[in-house]
Amino acid sequence: MTGVPTAIYSRQIFLRFCLDARMENFLRGHLAAFAAWQGVPRVLLYDNLKSAVLERRGDAIRFHPTLLSFAGHYRYEPRPVAVARGNEKGRVERAIRFVRDAFFAARTFADLDDLNAQAEAWCNGFAADRRCPEDLQRSVRAVFAEEAPRLLPLPDNPTPLLEQLAVSVNKTPYVRFDLNDYSVPHTHVRRVLTVLADPHEVRILDGATVIASHPRSYDRDAQIELPGHVEALVEQKAAARQHRATDRLVQAAPASQTLLIRAAERGANLGAITAALMRLLAQTSAAELQAAILEALRRGVPHPNAVRLALAGRREQRGEPPAVGVELPAHLQARDTTVRPHALETYDQLKEKHDASIDDPAAED
Repeated sequence: MTGVPTAIYSRQIFLRFCLDARMENFLRGHLAAFAAWQGVPRVLLYDNLKSAVLERRGDAIRFHPTLLSFAGHYRYEPRPVAVARGNEKGRVERAIRFVRDAFFAARTFADLDDLNAQAEAWCNGFAADRRCPEDLQRSVRAVFAEEAPRLLPLPDNPTPLLEQLAVSVNKTPYVRFDLNDYSVPHTHVRRVLTVLADPHEVRILDGATVIASHPRSYDRDAQIELPGHVEALVEQKAAARQHRATDRLVQAAPASQTLLIRAAERGANLGAITAALMRLLAQTSAAELQAAILEALRRGVPHPNAVRLALAGRREQRGEPPAVGVELPAHLQARDTTVRPHALETYDQLKEKHDASIDDPAAED
């Protein structure tokens, strides 16, 4: 997409390329031209594009409200040309043809920034040094120097041009914007957030608070993440898994909650203690584990080793062998899987049908 604003009298050209024709990029082209010319034309002519004219019936014209607001801020008059009246903007059409022939044809560039840098140099160089059609004795540059003082001054407060979009965050901590996914803190899932984007940055807000800021991506289906968001999510999931294990343990052996509290007071690793007690629970009954934990607490040793010794002592008193935990490889566990045999009656039915077809071939038909 290109924008080619042209100063009508001097034919001074401003050229800017962008990736699409969204309203934000359309108006950013205006701002860049105003900055390059250090002023605002009093009247801007528009073709009947949807970014400028939403509806037209005879002389009644409904401008795009965003464009009207922008024009009011910069104090210029937006004026559309008549439909199918190319002669009203012939100078602009000739400028576009001049750009295609003298600048764009056979030009190479690395990326959009490189192309715009070349366009700026061309506008300030070759295009400005050509002869002015209104005065063939002088250059466009010289004539524009006389035209520039008649431009309106730039306002002190330039309007920010940001793409704004309300987005819903699902159960995963990402927002979808412009065909890509941007990470947000996991604490903001299941909410409606606001995306504010410019050509280089995507900011995500919860109300008036910025909760994430990413470099803008122009890829497709990319995931742009902040390391802190991913790390916090991993920690939250690990904590959730530990809480689920703790809940199961406390439900099976309520005394384990007291043991964990005593262990926390000593600065012990609660995750490791929970995992050790869950392994013991897999080797014995809930009642036995409860009794062993109570014995460890009576001894004042809130540690899985004390519970393990208590379990071993109770088994020894009953004359039972020590419990040995054996972790079988996956292929052995699969070998011991119970397989339910198929009912043989279905095969008998197939055989009966086969025998009947041999005795009476017409029955099969």
